[in-house]
Amino acid sequence: MEAAMTTTKGVANAKVLFNASKVKAEFDENVVSTDELISKVEKLGYPVLSSKVTVV
Repeated sequence: MEAAMTTTKGVANAKVLFNASKVKAEFDENVVSTDELISKVEKLGYPVLSSKVTVV
């Protein structure tokens, strides 16, 4: 999944935390939206129960 996320235009970094059932991604919201990333995760066969965006 990390490879699929990091090859997405606008995603700088992605880390899958399998033990916590989470994905952390650094992305440019001017290039790719949160909804697009959620859709990508779901297309890979994983449910998205919630999302949280932190602007740094």
